[in-house]
Amino acid sequence: MTDTSLLLESIMRLLPALFGVVLVIAPAFAVGPAKLPSNPEFPDPLVMMDGTKVETKAAWLEKRRPELKNLFETYMYGRYPMPAAAVEGKVVYEDKAALGGKATLREVALQLIGKEGMPAVYVLIVTPNMTKGKVPTFVGLNFTGNHTFTADPKVHLPEGWMYDRPGVVNNKATDDGRGKNMDVFPLEAIIDRGYAVVTAYSGDIIPDNPKVRGGYVDALMPLSKGDPDPSQTATVMAWAWGLHRITDYLTKLPEIDAKRIAVVGHSRLGKAAMVATAFDDRIALGIPLQAGCGGTAPNRSKNPKGEPVKRINTSFPHWFCGHFKAFNDDQTKLPFDQHSLVAICAPRPVLFANATEDQWADPPGQFEVLKAATPVYKLFGVEGLTADKFPEENKLINSRLGYWVRPGKHAMTPDDWKIFMDFADVWMK
Repeated sequence: MTDTSLLLESIMRLLPALFGVVLVIAPAFAVGPAKLPSNPEFPDPLVMMDGTKVETKAAWLEKRRPELKNLFETYMYGRYPMPAAAVEGKVVYEDKAALGGKATLREVALQLIGKEGMPAVYVLIVTPNMTKGKVPTFVGLNFTGNHTFTADPKVHLPEGWMYDRPGVVNNKATDDGRGKNMDVFPLEAIIDRGYAVVTAYSGDIIPDNPKVRGGYVDALMPLSKGDPDPSQTATVMAWAWGLHRITDYLTKLPEIDAKRIAVVGHSRLGKAAMVATAFDDRIALGIPLQAGCGGTAPNRSKNPKGEPVKRINTSFPHWFCGHFKAFNDDQTKLPFDQHSLVAICAPRPVLFANATEDQWADPPGQFEVLKAATPVYKLFGVEGLTADKFPEENKLINSRLGYWVRPGKHAMTPDDWKIFMDFADVWMK
């Protein structure tokens, strides 16, 4: 990014803090989806909407990359809401001898300065005690609450709507859920590898339920009533925005290496991790696990077992903006595909991880997405995906655009985390 681009972006991000409002940048594209031209193949990420070929890194950073971000905001995820002010965190609990003395565990209530009374996002931060200096860090949202990854009775129980999971009664968290999902975020295994791990319940940012409101984002930018704006901020974008606010706080901590922050997420939260990586250059590494349709799988999918765009928009209409529904029956009119979202991340590393029994997430299609993003990485003079053929199970393609597929089903497991850390050891450590 050029100095001019950085200056303009800094000014735009400071305006909300100066005026105490939520600033939303309107998309530049007014073309209705029906009027877009059809293209059955992946649109070339190095060709502008007006047909201009992008041949230099400067042209990519100054013109095409901002254009692609705007396209994704307009036609898929909705507008990126600017922060209203700087974030501050209040430590509500700390244990400096957690995990048998290996780690410091703390929970922070995160809020925006000047927005008193707004719901807090409770962020669980676990850092290794034995590692000297700043540590690399994994950050990810979770489905079940921070309390499900530790038996510590003092970790906060989410107060809002919860998924119907073990330990949840009438969509409310209870103490019975404590420690029920330690394999999903295996804190000790991550600490043992020299990484910090940070997580927060996704519903603290915005509930994953179009009929139940009341999260962090809703308090800032309530959804419009009646006929909504077709480019209004949708849930996946809101989660990504929340990850960025968590990153704001982490970069202030002396024990966290602000240049080595990886964002990880599973399934719908993998979609958010992918968007968060694309929309924030501070994120050094993106790891979306089984993120599938609307995340890492192609919209123009050729896998008959993969989840179609129409199905995901019907089942989860709140995840994506109104314009995305217009492509339910014809994805060829989308002026991008998910390879362009990966390309926005260049030259930063990204790992796609999948499972062979989870064809709904379209593992082979995701491999093609990485291949199609590779030309943009080469524009930066670095490798993208180095493999030509879909890999065998449990064989990590450890190139800058990485890929891994394991046996099994749709889940986040300790085996997945081992690969995440193996990849991060090369590209972030």
